[in-house]
Order: sequence, then structure tokens, then C-alpha cells
Amino acid sequence: MIGTRWPEPASSGAGLRMMELMRLFRRQGWPVTFASAAAPTVHAADLRAEGVDSAAIQVNDSSFDHWLAQLQPDLVLFDRFISEEQFGWRVARSVPHALRVIETIDLHTLRDARHQCCKREQRVICDVDDDALFSELALREIAALFRADLSILVSDAELALLTRRFQLPSALLHCCPFMFDHARLHRDRPGFDARRDFVTIGNFLHAPNWDAVLWLKQTIWPQIRAQLPHAQLHIYGAYVPAKAMQLHDPARGFCIEGRAESLSAVMECARVVLAPLRFGAGIKTKLADAMCYGTPSVTTSVGAEGMCGGLPWGGAVDDSVDGMVAAAVRLHEMRDVWQQAQQRGFAIARQQFDRHANGRALIGRILKIRSQLTAHRRRHFVGMMLRHHHHRSTEFMSRWIEAKHANDGLGDALD
Repeated sequence: MIGTRWPEPASSGAGLRMMELMRLFRRQGWPVTFASAAAPTVHAADLRAEGVDSAAIQVNDSSFDHWLAQLQPDLVLFDRFISEEQFGWRVARSVPHALRVIETIDLHTLRDARHQCCKREQRVICDVDDDALFSELALREIAALFRADLSILVSDAELALLTRRFQLPSALLHCCPFMFDHARLHRDRPGFDARRDFVTIGNFLHAPNWDAVLWLKQTIWPQIRAQLPHAQLHIYGAYVPAKAMQLHDPARGFCIEGRAESLSAVMECARVVLAPLRFGAGIKTKLADAMCYGTPSVTTSVGAEGMCGGLPWGGAVDDSVDGMVAAAVRLHEMRDVWQQAQQRGFAIARQQFDRHANGRALIGRILKIRSQLTAHRRRHFVGMMLRHHHHRSTEFMSRWIEAKHANDGLGDALD
């Protein structure tokens, strides 16, 4: 597994996802090595405790080739398309027999297109036209998905987008939502009277989360607070910047709390989760967590996208400020409405995020492709063509950078 960074499951949904996949592979009895060129952080997961080896690698350095050739993996999983761009050609050359898989986490193309539209229109952006979607970023990301033997998506909405708008073959794609264990999905949770107030949670480095905090501060929360003058909104998230701390205003019930040390404590104390996301992609970890912990949520069409599998939402979905405010107040104050929403959330979580069902389907797909890899690649000539041209151009650029660094070092030594 080649990561863009070392996984921090307590900081982001991306970190949680990488840990899910590591554990899934380990349950098959597969030895797993996680490698990254990023610097480790104090919040990174303890991979050794998971039975996972780790390796520090470098971009644009042939030492990676030698290391990979010695390791001889049967499968290489790239953490998002950027890792495939950086290392895909080296993997293809060093271990051509290895299955190459991209974990998308969410579609950067879709998230960026919605973000650009939101900047212009200042509203919830779910549908985007081709002018916004067919960007330079899309050229890179979609090409990487064509080059891979398989790409994993968390959202069926994104799978539909890729097959319909970008004409990717469904044989190259697999939708695997979150994989939560049985105990988490079936444990009893605190009821209405044991909870109070509102919560929102999300990594502050993630642009959709920061935009949601600003929208709450400027528009949504003042209207909720006007109807519930004693209510508090607790805002949790990793990597809180100074600009976010300036929004901290306990007197008005707007509390920037920073990193959540215990997600269960945060979620199970709150009566309602607020997630007014105006743009984004993938499925939202905060909303999946809310369902598992029995906390109804108020979100937008972007927030709920690809999550409920046709079941009614565990709370409310509304793209208007008035609608979100009314739903938030109603859920917070009306026990019957809240209890019904909680049960709906449980139903979605059990249907959509079952570890055994989702994991079994993904492993089955991987093994099937692995058993007929040569034929699978030949059936998808576009991917072969893109691999040929991209890998050659990327290889020469990477070699030029590596040679330049070597020459710079030689010059420094001579000086």
C-alpha cells in the first residue's frame, strides 16, 4: 500500500479508510506493507500493532524500484490517484505481475468541480455540468483510473458518474462503502433524554469542512440559536488553524473544541449532528459515524449523496438555510421525531456499512481479477495505451529529476 501520507484514522475519513483496507487484507492472512514518502506524524496509527510492516520511500528515486523488486508484492494499492501518478510506472516495470489498485477515497475531480462552482454561486452544489467537470484535474484522475486494474469507490453515485459521464468500464470499478464491525453497528446507544446540544466534526484541512464551519457561523447557527437560546454547538476537528479559533464564541454557543479525543463520547453526548456541506465528494465519515452512534443528522444533498441505499435518511436532508434550521430545531426538541430518525440511521448503517458483506465482495473482486490478470488487461486496451504513453513520459521526467538531484549533490560536494 503506497500512501500519500501515513494514516491518521482519528483525524480523517481517508485515514480510517486505509486502516479498514489494511485490516481487511490482514484478515485474509496476507502480509501487508504500508509505504509513504511523507514524514510521519504524532497522530499516525501504530501499524506495527496492526501486524503491518512500514517503509519510508522516496519520490523520483530508483531506490524504490530496488526495494519493490525485493518485496515482490502480488497487489499494490495506491492511496488516491496521485500515488499512482508518482509510482505507477515504477510498479509496472518492477513487478508487472502485481495487481494495481487505486483507492479513490473520493473523486478529486468531482469535489474540485463542485468547489469551483460553489465559489461562484455560494450555494449547495450537487450537479455540475461538463464545463466544470472536464477539467485538467479530471484528465489526470480519470487517466489514472483507466490505467489501474481496479479502482475502489466508496459511493455508488460516483461509480455511476464515472461510467456515464467518463465512460469508464464497470469492470475497472468496484464500490465498497465503509466496513464497520458488527459490534459497532448493533450496540445499544444513549437515548434522547441522555443527550443535548449539537455537534459537527471534520478535519479542518479539508476544504468542505471549513466551508461548512463558516456557513454555520455566519448564517445557520445564529438562526438555530435564536430559537434555542441555551443550545451549544461543539465543533471538533483535527488541525485547527488560528482563523478557526478566532470563531470561538462560547457566549453565543459556538464552541471550537479542536481534536476529538473520543469520537464515541462526542457523538453519544450530542442530540443532533450538523453537516451543512455545500460541496464535496465520496461518502462522509462524520455522517456514517453519526448513524452508528445513534445521532440523527441534518445535512445537504451533497452530504447524503451515495449513503442511504434507497432508505429514508436518519434525520433531514435540505439544501436551504430555512429548511436546515427548522429540521435541526425539530430534531433537537421533539423526542418522537428524534427517535424515528435514530432508527432510520441504524437501518442505513447496518445495510450499507457491514464489514463482512462489503469486505467479502471486495476480496472476491480482487481475487477474480488476479486470477485472469492478463486477459483482464487485454480487454481494456485504453488502459494499456495510457499506461504506455504516461509511464514513458513520467519515467523520463522522474529520471531527469533524479539525475538533477544527483548532479546538484555532486556540485555541492565539489564546492
